[in-house]
Amino acid sequence: MGEIIDDPLLRERTRVFSGRHEAGKILGAFLLSLPPIREPLVLAIPAGGVPVGKEIAAALDAPLSLAIVRKVRIPGTTEAGFGAVTWDGTVLINERLRDALFLSDPDVERAVNETYTNVRERVTRFMAGKPMPSVAGKTVILTDDGLASGFTMLAAIRSIRAKRPACVVVAVPTASRSSAERVSREADQLVCLNIRSGGSFAVADAYDEWYDLDDREVLAELVGVP
Repeated sequence: MGEIIDDPLLRERTRVFSGRHEAGKILGAFLLSLPPIREPLVLAIPAGGVPVGKEIAAALDAPLSLAIVRKVRIPGTTEAGFGAVTWDGTVLINERLRDALFLSDPDVERAVNETYTNVRERVTRFMAGKPMPSVAGKTVILTDDGLASGFTMLAAIRSIRAKRPACVVVAVPTASRSSAERVSREADQLVCLNIRSGGSFAVADAYDEWYDLDDREVLAELVGVP
């Protein structure tokens, strides 16, 4: 299991950040207070992770790119997911949830294919033809605006691991205790300012201002990013 680092002053609190940019600035400063990171590369998961990642990259003077991952939605729902698909086709399924939902192999295959199509569309839209930067030998900092189940981040970690980075750090403003522990088992280090336990958890509860970013807003965040 990788090391979990949080901020004891922010542990268990809600309404910690005014918005994603502030969360990214605080998280970037926190990362700077830790031992120096060698050859950092920040990869942000769209949509909500992009403003967070932008601030972390600025704090660390590190390059910023995207780790485009989408959750595999449960058929008939718009939000809930039972797995995730990454930009390079890595698929992670929550088998326990799949069994509980009685999803057939064709159900799963159809949902995964639909998700991968969506991922490829977002790669075209957000990356604008730019290649994914090489992660070999670098400290990859994967970030999002928070971890709920953690499965989207796990899929990103597994994809990055296959490309031989020196180290994989997950840095997020907020996470549930269970997702932090789940993700830390596959990351070398998990840095999370606000870890909360208890029966219910929502990433939005850590923010005063919370809404879903649309594609136009993501593209605006990426203006000027090399």
